[in-house]
Amino acid sequence: MKSKKYQIRTVIKIIATILILGSCGKPNTSRGTGWSINSKKGGFQYNLEFEEQETGPGLVFIEGGTFTKGQVQDDVMHDWNNTPNQQHVMSFYIDETEVTNLMYNEYLNWLEMVFPTQNPDYQLIYEGALPDTLVWRNTLGYVEELTSNYLRHPAYAEYPVVGVNWLQAVQYAEWRSDRVNEFILEREGFVKRDVRYNEVDANSTFNTQTYLTRPEVSYGGKTDSLSENNTPLINSGKRGTIKKDTATINNYAKVENGLFLLSYRLPTETEWEYAALALVGDREYNTYRGKKKYPWSGEYTRSSDRRTEGDQLANFKFGKGDYGGIAGWSDDGADITIQVKSYPPNDFGVFDMAGNVAEWVADVYRPIVDDEYNDFNYYRGNVYSKSVIGEDGKAAVVDQDELIFDTLPNGKVYLKKLPGTLVEQPIDEEETFLRQNFSESDNRNFRDGDRESTKKYRDPPDENQSGTQKPESNLMYNAPIHAKVTYDQEGNKVRKIDKSNKRTSLITDEVRVYKGGSWKDRAYWLDPAQRRYLPQYIATDYIGFRCAMSRVGSKNKIKKTARHKRSR
Repeated sequence: MKSKKYQIRTVIKIIATILILGSCGKPNTSRGTGWSINSKKGGFQYNLEFEEQETGPGLVFIEGGTFTKGQVQDDVMHDWNNTPNQQHVMSFYIDETEVTNLMYNEYLNWLEMVFPTQNPDYQLIYEGALPDTLVWRNTLGYVEELTSNYLRHPAYAEYPVVGVNWLQAVQYAEWRSDRVNEFILEREGFVKRDVRYNEVDANSTFNTQTYLTRPEVSYGGKTDSLSENNTPLINSGKRGTIKKDTATINNYAKVENGLFLLSYRLPTETEWEYAALALVGDREYNTYRGKKKYPWSGEYTRSSDRRTEGDQLANFKFGKGDYGGIAGWSDDGADITIQVKSYPPNDFGVFDMAGNVAEWVADVYRPIVDDEYNDFNYYRGNVYSKSVIGEDGKAAVVDQDELIFDTLPNGKVYLKKLPGTLVEQPIDEEETFLRQNFSESDNRNFRDGDRESTKKYRDPPDENQSGTQKPESNLMYNAPIHAKVTYDQEGNKVRKIDKSNKRTSLITDEVRVYKGGSWKDRAYWLDPAQRRYLPQYIATDYIGFRCAMSRVGSKNKIKKTARHKRSR
């Protein structure tokens, strides 16, 4: 009897399992129309199995939340440029460490491989990406060996890259986004293996937005080309083609597949400060137990942990003439920068958010954070653009014969857009007409720097200021006109500098915030709330950067469970 009952129960369990598994297919039916989704017969195709965003190479997940942004310790500088304000940050990802020399050299190597410097047309591309190694020079100090070794010598491979200005950091992040997505495209079988090595040159680079918008022109149009044996030259991976009737056509990855990662970028100031503070380790239920002074717990720069008690927790300048302490005892392990991960991470698992190098963030600098207008993902620097549509009605792509270079105020030349990327232009009235959330393309100056923001708003405009062609922020803050480098008829450089001695500020729409203390800074600057600024074209020996990435979908990675279970 027992064996019969056991058999019946087993059969019932099997039937129930089959029914459950069969019911799993029901989500493939649209709740809107009743039609099948992802049917082999055709129709709507969508990735219904997507769970959450993949964590990109080098990144750490930062769960968003509410925190007090700004300075709450004594303001010995008396500039009050980061007064406390409550902000909410969306979940995002940030680099575990600063971008290192090794990581940046990979970028330089790719540029040299794809755009050979032997070709005079491409020489400026590589030169524009090179860090300024001369930032190490000191007129009264001997550090000449660093100018020729710091960037490339293996001894400094895992040291943070320096000598990179804000514009170069942004371009590195753009390049990194495309290389990561290019690898994902190969990994998922949409393109054949090793395409990124064998089929890429100056005429056929991969760009994520170009691929998503006009996949047929990606890789320089090679996606529609056939090899000698009539197989697709690029899309010959297992998912690269599909059968339609009797024909074989290319199959492209789309946003709906959820495969591509979002763009790597510089973190906003709010994101950087939130990630540096890591208040998640100082939380009790729904409140923080206090405001951290540093990325680690405690009021001092030395460790209180039993095994490392007395060790310094960051690389910074102790005092005049003291960049690391007495050798062999209180030494912080470095005189200039130091290898990343030399100190413990904060509670988010992020390293070196204080000391080593200060870091560029995305924001345009202003003395006051306008939290009255926005307290959600605060950021100043939005410049909205759209794709240029060509005569064929399709998005235009930068051709390798139409490279656009820009000369910075210091004379350095850099390429604005790599070949194969989409041509963009500022948004116009088509996008702004009768909108309430934005009204123009360039919002760096929003609610600040315009005439309406000044105390002389009601006064008639100054006739002497007309025709100066100075940005509104220059007029408000009385900043100098940026230097310009031009060329005369004989090809000689002509440098124009604003030599006025009446300028009172450097604040313009081209200055960017940098955060965190460095190996050159006193402990005061290790406070994540501290903020400073420099023109975006300036590079130094103490500013580096790390990348960030937005998160789409859920705020949390781990599904929350009940905190309390009632007894029955």
